[in-house]
Amino acid sequence: MSDTAALSSALLSGRYRALAKAISLVERDDPAAPRLLAEIYPATGQARIIGITGSPGSGKSTLVAALARHYRAHSKRVGIIAVDPTSPFTGGAILGDRIRMADLYTDRGVFIRSMATRGFLGGLARATNDVVDVLDASGFDIVLVETVGVGQDEIEVVRTVQTNLVVLVPGMGDDIQAIKAGIMEIGDIFVVNKADRPGADRTVTEVTMMMSLVEEHAAWVPPIVKTVASKRQGVEELDAAIEHHFEYLQTSGELDRRNRERVRIRIETQLKEKFMDRLIGGTMSRADYEAVLDDVLRKRNNPHDAAESMIRRVTF
Repeated sequence: MSDTAALSSALLSGRYRALAKAISLVERDDPAAPRLLAEIYPATGQARIIGITGSPGSGKSTLVAALARHYRAHSKRVGIIAVDPTSPFTGGAILGDRIRMADLYTDRGVFIRSMATRGFLGGLARATNDVVDVLDASGFDIVLVETVGVGQDEIEVVRTVQTNLVVLVPGMGDDIQAIKAGIMEIGDIFVVNKADRPGADRTVTEVTMMMSLVEEHAAWVPPIVKTVASKRQGVEELDAAIEHHFEYLQTSGELDRRNRERVRIRIETQLKEKFMDRLIGGTMSRADYEAVLDDVLRKRNNPHDAAESMIRRVTF
């Protein structure tokens, strides 16, 4: 049995050490990662994938921890992916996540991974979808994906999850931020966290009014749930809303559409990366590529014609 086959077998058996090793392979883009992902892919599709996004300071990490504790109380295994916008070498939000989830790190039914975006657009780490697959295949019932919460980047999360929670907080102008960021269109459930603060009811009213302007929610009207995650208040109601949304996804056919969209995005992302790998360092040298950039920079060419000329150089 090959090393990859042995690792995939251990992973599918739910072994914790194999899980950590597999995720490390994926994160560093190890040559063995594609084979591993291919071997475990048939076992995916069982986990519930929930996204948590929203403005910085809205308490996303605290809410994630509260949800994880709730699911663990119901004997469900929980995987948490906390996407960090900073350099993977600086630690960034990792320390903060560990402080908020300290008790969860010792729970063998919970696996927490902080990942750096490394410049990948959309607020999600490049390997996030692959790590979701690894957690799914290893038997986790729930996978929580917490995004970095930096404006329009948050919108990308809707393509990777089944249910997306948009977290708002009273007194921070989240209503205006939501309109600017466009996240009103991607929220399946709105969570007004820190609802023990003044203005919580006003925030609920404002979000309700804004949703009336969004045509995309004709079939599903996103509920608004008030929580105080630090005190674990409202978590039961939030879980009920999540369950109700999943039932809607199943009965309406929307779940199949979202899963298909996730597959499409993943394939297209792979195609783009493989095309660029074939082009730069393969069909043309890095020096030739830099020369093309220089021509466009100095106005001797334009981006459109430069791209067309490079496409013609690729042989398949």
